[in-house]
Amino acid sequence: MRLWSTLERGLVELPPPEEKKRVGMYVCGPTVYDLIHIGNARPFIVFDALRRYLESRGYEVVYVQNITDIDDKIINRAKEEGSSPEEIAERFAREYLEDLRALGVKLPTYQPRARAYVDKMIELIEELVAKGHAYVAGGDVYFSVRSFPDYGKLSGKSIDDLLAGARVEPGEGKRDPLDFALWKAAKPGEPKWPSPWGPGRPGWHTECVVMSRELLGETLDIHAGGNDLVFPHHENEIAQAEALSGKPFARLWLHNGMLTVKGEKMSKSLGNFYYARDIVKLYGTEAVRYFYLSRHWRKPLDFSIEALEEAQKAVERVYKFLTDVELVGGEVVPPQEFSEQLASLRIKFEEELENDFNTAGALAVLQEMVNLARRCEATGLDRRALLGVAKLIRNLSEPLGLFQKERVPTVSRRTEELIGLLVELRAALRKERNFRLADEIRAKLAALGVELKDTPQGTVWTLR
Repeated sequence: MRLWSTLERGLVELPPPEEKKRVGMYVCGPTVYDLIHIGNARPFIVFDALRRYLESRGYEVVYVQNITDIDDKIINRAKEEGSSPEEIAERFAREYLEDLRALGVKLPTYQPRARAYVDKMIELIEELVAKGHAYVAGGDVYFSVRSFPDYGKLSGKSIDDLLAGARVEPGEGKRDPLDFALWKAAKPGEPKWPSPWGPGRPGWHTECVVMSRELLGETLDIHAGGNDLVFPHHENEIAQAEALSGKPFARLWLHNGMLTVKGEKMSKSLGNFYYARDIVKLYGTEAVRYFYLSRHWRKPLDFSIEALEEAQKAVERVYKFLTDVELVGGEVVPPQEFSEQLASLRIKFEEELENDFNTAGALAVLQEMVNLARRCEATGLDRRALLGVAKLIRNLSEPLGLFQKERVPTVSRRTEELIGLLVELRAALRKERNFRLADEIRAKLAALGVELKDTPQGTVWTLR
């Protein structure tokens, strides 16, 4: 399997599971000051699907996603509501977990919260100061960007380019406009912890470095998030981690494209957003997941109601096929040519996912499978011969979190046998040209939700 890594600016091969069984994967999580919007949800769904797919291939994925519960946005929300930052963070952390469930996202192996790791953050900052990569300015501590020669390698930004737009804000004790805060001195009414530099709180960039290293080691296999995090967040993470260890911080850096609205990034500051839970209530979990996965994860995705409605129709189309096929009594071996075409599509599906996790291409293949089955059915292929297609679609789409629901009614074995007897009786009546009684059986079965379809190979039945 090959994945596009931002650092290498190209495809990087992931060692197969027989060579490297365990994969440590860190995905940047939310800052819990509000409900997540539909744009926030894209990396959660995309990298959830990647994790599931890796697990289906035999990897043991240790999936870590943090919750940022120390941040200026949380503090500001608490001031607006007249509550404490702890209360705000706890409330929206719970809401976030509810939203993950609604989106069909598998919970992480570990979900660390920044507050629980402050002592470790202080230790990391002390080590950076001791090594000359950080300095104390009053009650603040800053990372010295120029002490790390590789700064800018992830984003491709040079020191000279960055200096053009950098400045020191009033009250900051930076030696260089490019330096960033590792520890912030406490301000009145803000959360604070004791430290060698006085009471204060850690900087955001330090939080993720500490939590990922504590749970996954000095070198992660995969570090992922939205491409808006490439600079400065992930660039600053690399600087701290590699300045300490001298080792690569992550082997692969994966960044998904942004969700846009009419070409603009979706954000709360612009007011062009929808809360994720509201969209799920309107269109359903699988339509939302299908919408995200129908576009390559690295490309921008434009949000619209029309696009969601198309995703909903695509999901229903597959479920309609599954319903039609899975409720037909009995199973028939399909013709060899049909089986060969289906096998070819399966290979194509796997190739799409192996080549930079192209879920858009994989979903197109699933729809091709439905098209193939419908075409063959229209030419007289017994619907019972299509059961293998339904099984394959369910199997292949499981890692994507799609088409796993039992969306159709089920019947007991005895009921199935009774319906079969009525179908046989109706066939006998038709041979005797007793069409009146045959039609009456058909009509009464239809009233009970059992639909009959006469084919050249015989009559098949399905449940509504």
